[in-house]
Amino acid sequence: MDSYIIRPELPEDTSAIFEVHFQAFAQDGESRLVNALRDDGNINPNLSLVAVHDNRIIGHILFCPITIISETVETPALALAPLGVHQDYQCMGVGGALIEAGLAECRRLGHRIVIVVGHPGYYPRFGFTAAKESGITPPFPCPDDAFMALPLRPHALDGIGGTVRYPVAFDKVGAHTS
Repeated sequence: MDSYIIRPELPEDTSAIFEVHFQAFAQDGESRLVNALRDDGNINPNLSLVAVHDNRIIGHILFCPITIISETVETPALALAPLGVHQDYQCMGVGGALIEAGLAECRRLGHRIVIVVGHPGYYPRFGFTAAKESGITPPFPCPDDAFMALPLRPHALDGIGGTVRYPVAFDKVGAHTS
C-alpha cells in the first residue's frame, strides 16, 4: 500500500493515535503509555509520527527519550515505543515505512542510539541487534534477543554499556510488566 503519508503528530491526533494502538494490540496498554508520555512532556512531536490514509490515521510510531546508565556516565538515547498499525492496515508495509521515516528523523535531529523491545525476527531488518552485545541491559526481565539497540551513527555504541532507564510513564501504566 503506497497511498498514505507520514507526518508528525498534531494535537488533534490524540484520540486517533489512541485508537490505532488499541486496535493494533487489542488492549489499551500502549495507548495509555503514549498518553502518559504526552502528559509527562516526554513526546517530541517530530519523533511521534503518524501514517495517514484518506485523512485517517492508520499507524503511529513514537521515539521517546531514555538514558543508558553505567557506573561512570549517563548516555542519552531513544526508545522506539510503541509502534502500532491499525489492524485493517497491517502487513502492508506501513510499520516498516514508519520505522524508516522515524529513524531518518532521529538521525536528522542528531540522536545517536535507539533501543527497542520487539520481535527479533522483525527489527533486525532495520539494523537492530541484541543490545547485550553492546553491554546494554533492560531494567526488567526481557529475552536477550528481544531487547535490541541500533546505532544511528558509526561507532555510536562504542564504549556504551549499562542499564536503560525509561521515563516514569512506563511504570505508571505497567509497560514493563504487561
